[in-house]
Amino acid sequence: MRISAPEGTARSRAAMDIRETASVAIDALRANKLRAILTSLGVIIGSASIVLVVTVALTSNKFVLSRIESVGSNLVWVELVQRPDKPQPLSYEMTLEDMDAAKAIPNVIQVAGTREIPMAVTAGGGERPVSLLGVTDGYQAIRRLLIPRGRYLDAADMEMRSKVCLITPQLSDRIFGQDNPIGKSVRLGDLTFTVIGVFRERAETLDLSDLHENSIIVPFSVIRYFTGQEVVRLLDVQADKADDMPSVQRQLGLLLQSRHPAEAEYKVQTLTAILSVAKQISLGVTIVLIIIAAIALLVSGIGIMNIMLVTVKERTREIGIRKAIGAARREIMYQFLIESFVISGGGAVIGILIGIAIPVGAQFLLPGNLRVPISGLSVVLAFVVSCSTGLFFGYLPASQAASMQPVESLRYE
Repeated sequence: MRISAPEGTARSRAAMDIRETASVAIDALRANKLRAILTSLGVIIGSASIVLVVTVALTSNKFVLSRIESVGSNLVWVELVQRPDKPQPLSYEMTLEDMDAAKAIPNVIQVAGTREIPMAVTAGGGERPVSLLGVTDGYQAIRRLLIPRGRYLDAADMEMRSKVCLITPQLSDRIFGQDNPIGKSVRLGDLTFTVIGVFRERAETLDLSDLHENSIIVPFSVIRYFTGQEVVRLLDVQADKADDMPSVQRQLGLLLQSRHPAEAEYKVQTLTAILSVAKQISLGVTIVLIIIAAIALLVSGIGIMNIMLVTVKERTREIGIRKAIGAARREIMYQFLIESFVISGGGAVIGILIGIAIPVGAQFLLPGNLRVPISGLSVVLAFVVSCSTGLFFGYLPASQAASMQPVESLRYE
């Protein structure tokens, strides 16, 4: 559609007026550079905080998910709820048959059983309390333990009830000092085991794991021979995918209830417990940063309004002169709104750059496999909110300036 000459001329004139108004506003800010910079400090802090809030939230979630993946991929575990007030029948306990039955659950790719027995190890002329952890086939495949020294249990160890064990680095230091523990013997009660390896977990599990620094891993067949029972105290199940975990968790509970008396109670858990704790911590940090950002933006908005009110007062005669030579009310309002926008927008840009620079610099201090994600949405949000704050708090001074009468303004001294 073609624009008529008068209409085109009017639009061209309006665009020229806006450019002139913006030029006047920028010139005014240049005349008071220090004031403009100090006024924008609150916006800088607020916009930087917004970027950091989203960055911290994304990084913490990514970190927790990577830790969960390293502890055990798609892990579900179950244990019998112990009731200290009354003895529980042996029929309540899980067995190797339950472990074999769990393998038939859809979307289950690996199952392992463990049983822990408190014992004491003789070292340095004294005894130290330890936990003897008997494990079945599949435990290493699920938990993916790191073996910095020696080797893990093999099929022959399991079948032959070999009296071999793996110990933690902490136990190795306490028992053998700086000596290499591989091939040496440790005495646990009436049993003597040969150390074939040193193990550790891939990540901290917030004390939710069955492993700790005093754990000693041995073949489950040894525990079964030593106790005369096939009792499994903890059953680890690995689902095929993360989406399958809720279904596997539910079916595992139903399977055990169907194979044991109705009075038996089992606690089926996933690593979402760790995720829940980490999310609560992340949420707390996020809330604190949001409050800091909100306070900073509120203070900066009030600061912008106060400075602009002072500016309006100082430039009363200038406003009167501009109105006397034909400046429209909207042009005066646009001028002060543009000044507020430039102060808040400039502060937002600086704050965003700081908010990006901090996590990028911190990247060098984090583990090599952890990347700090910068959200583009947080950058846009910080800019929009900061500029909106400037316009919102700058409206009152702009409106006051636009409402001045030319005659009274020219008389102002």
